[in-house]
Amino acid sequence: MHRLLIAAGAAAAATMPLTAAVLSTVIPAAGDLDEVWQRPPAAIEAAVLAPVPPRVQVGPMGRWMLLLEREPLPPLAEVARPWIGLAGMRVDAATDARFSSSSSAGARVRPLEGGEAARLPLPEGARLEWATFSSDGTRLAWCARLADHLELWTAATEAVADATLVTDRLSTVMGSVQWGGEGAILLRRVPADRGEAPRPPAVARGPLVQETSGIEAPARTYQDLLRTPEDEALFVHHGTTELVLWTPEGEEVVARGMIAGASLAPGGDAVRVELLRGPWSRTLPAYRFSRDTVVLVRGPEGWSEVARFAQDLQEEIPIGGVATGPRSFRWDPLEPARLVWCEALDGGDPGRDAEHRDRWLAQRMPLDGGEASAPVELLRTEQRARDLTFLPAAGQVLATDYDRDRRWTRTVRHTVAPGGGSVAAVVLEDRSAKDRYADLGGVLTEPGPLGAPVAVVRDGFLWRSGRGASPAGDRPFLARQSLDSGEPATLWRCPEGAYQSLTALLEPDAAAPRFVAWHESQAEVPNLYLHEGDRARALTERADPQPMLREVHKELVRYERADGVPLSATLYLPPDHQPGDRHPLLVWGYPLEYSDAGTAGQVSGSPHRFTRMGGASHLFLTLHGYAILDGATMPVVGDPETMNDTFIEQLVLSAEAAIDYAVERGVADRDRTAVAGHSYGAFMTANLLAHSDLFRAGIARSGAYNRSLTPFGFQSERRTLWEATSTYVKVSPFFHAHRIDEPLLLLHGTDDNNSGTFPVQSKRLYHAMVGNGGTARYVQLPGESHGYRSEEAVLHTLAEMVAWLDAHVRDAEPR
Repeated sequence: MHRLLIAAGAAAAATMPLTAAVLSTVIPAAGDLDEVWQRPPAAIEAAVLAPVPPRVQVGPMGRWMLLLEREPLPPLAEVARPWIGLAGMRVDAATDARFSSSSSAGARVRPLEGGEAARLPLPEGARLEWATFSSDGTRLAWCARLADHLELWTAATEAVADATLVTDRLSTVMGSVQWGGEGAILLRRVPADRGEAPRPPAVARGPLVQETSGIEAPARTYQDLLRTPEDEALFVHHGTTELVLWTPEGEEVVARGMIAGASLAPGGDAVRVELLRGPWSRTLPAYRFSRDTVVLVRGPEGWSEVARFAQDLQEEIPIGGVATGPRSFRWDPLEPARLVWCEALDGGDPGRDAEHRDRWLAQRMPLDGGEASAPVELLRTEQRARDLTFLPAAGQVLATDYDRDRRWTRTVRHTVAPGGGSVAAVVLEDRSAKDRYADLGGVLTEPGPLGAPVAVVRDGFLWRSGRGASPAGDRPFLARQSLDSGEPATLWRCPEGAYQSLTALLEPDAAAPRFVAWHESQAEVPNLYLHEGDRARALTERADPQPMLREVHKELVRYERADGVPLSATLYLPPDHQPGDRHPLLVWGYPLEYSDAGTAGQVSGSPHRFTRMGGASHLFLTLHGYAILDGATMPVVGDPETMNDTFIEQLVLSAEAAIDYAVERGVADRDRTAVAGHSYGAFMTANLLAHSDLFRAGIARSGAYNRSLTPFGFQSERRTLWEATSTYVKVSPFFHAHRIDEPLLLLHGTDDNNSGTFPVQSKRLYHAMVGNGGTARYVQLPGESHGYRSEEAVLHTLAEMVAWLDAHVRDAEPR
């Protein structure tokens, strides 16, 4: 049975024809709930709204720390501020900013090892959008958002009260700022002579037309694209900026135009600028628009162009491929103005056989007049290039590539000859990209001689840090690796029984490394510690923000599914759990793809982390008596080309194993289980309800359910709808809505901008269930995107989840 609920625009809805009102507002009856914001049980609400400690950012060189103040949840009025969608971006038109709802009330800066904290000054009524240290940590810059503009401020870190206003016309629509040497800042600002924003006509000037003529241009689904000539005019209006190089002594206007990217060379006398050019596409986002990458150098009469690289509209790129021509530009950190970039050797097509797929090139730019030198090839990669990291010694680089077919990553140290070409190579890492246990960690960097980052190397050893995944859980580490033999050696590892993770390396001394790391355990609040050799002392003293969670039981558990694939999850039990208690169970998961069972079964996470919950976390349900298997692994194992052919079967096997474990463990009741997930986890949830009878109910948040609406691939699926029609249909819950005979709660933000998870996905699945007599509830969260941010939406989401699970799982009649 259904009933009508009139939404916020009740007066307008009341005047609609009855049939239209029914189509847009029919929802299942749910007791006395109506369309006003709901609140969860008091215990959950208190935990959600508990004060949040400041976010800590350690500055370069380890002399300062920044404390960014945070509120538990922003109000809906902040999250749902007006924005316009332009070329795949959300633009706050009032302030010429990329839309964000993660601002802060303010920040303080203090010496790392203790001392008085100084507040960053802000104009009255302003919000702090972000703050950033210079590369040497001696200066700070921060962005203040007011009602109708952005302001950029800067100051010496030790004297932030004496701040200087850099500009009150900052634009961050297509990028942020970059530090240079001596306190220089490269920024984009709104031109002073820009006119009023164009306004759309009251009546359309004509039809909206798109046309294609035989060009194969497969593309994933994108949100917020250009739709009309008026959108294009607004895109140009908000995208046109001045590129300014500011120093404490003055400023220079470097360029003007549709500046999509800009980067200052290490020497400070050359700038790389990415200038977008039309015509504008209505099927692709801005980062795939036609552009010219231009290099400008400073001269006696200002800035002049010395090199230009053209890139046409990236519409014919194969799925999983890359653009042809120069891409991935960067500066050589060891030279004043040497530009480095990558080019495809296989036409950018991963399906084409090639001895080498990519090559890296470099070109020196003239700083004293004349023309740029000829480009030289640095090296070639067998597989698709992923990254290029410079070592502090000239001619030494780390090149990382990725084998798509094997899901394999490799990092090689190359010695590059002065005239180009790799003359020596040492393999430093060669593993499955999914093999967490074999991960040697990320390469640590530090400012080089010109201030740009280079890899940390001491005495022929490369310094790295990583999560340290293991069968017992994550144990982060600090290590060094021989650049000659590739042999790694661990210098420090998180002790057992706690969780410590490195956040800043201060002194890379192999005998007694000095670094800053977070320390936490199930009983200890996360705090920063300074490690000096075998000694460690606290740098912060944070109190427990959510003491009500300390009695929640948490445990890393492992089990196995019927086909032998190892699985794991984190088991949470309610605070009042006693041995022998069986609780209603929620299984929360997110499917991931693997090439083999060995890597699929590897454990992720740590049982020793301090329990904290935030946002619309399902974990809050432990405070309402639910047991939760969190992160219950749902691996899809097989050939990358065809693994989704058995997606459903493998999901069901993993879900069965999760329930069996909890029941056999004695903490759950098989007849009171539910499944839930967000995004791809929501897709998983709907599929498990459609293709099994394991669960009493499900909760699907912000998911995609009809894969014919994502016809050029989804997640790791490489085939198109037309190449694998039966698989697309098989894994789409929409086509099996008639088989979903368990209650399903669907939640979705009305402004979801995640690729593929258009809000219409939930709407159409709900309509399909209505038409087939299913039991469902469809909740739209106004102003929310893919994740839910506002206090109103978060509390309402948790209230909906509690009410749904109580009615259909905890208090349901036995089957």
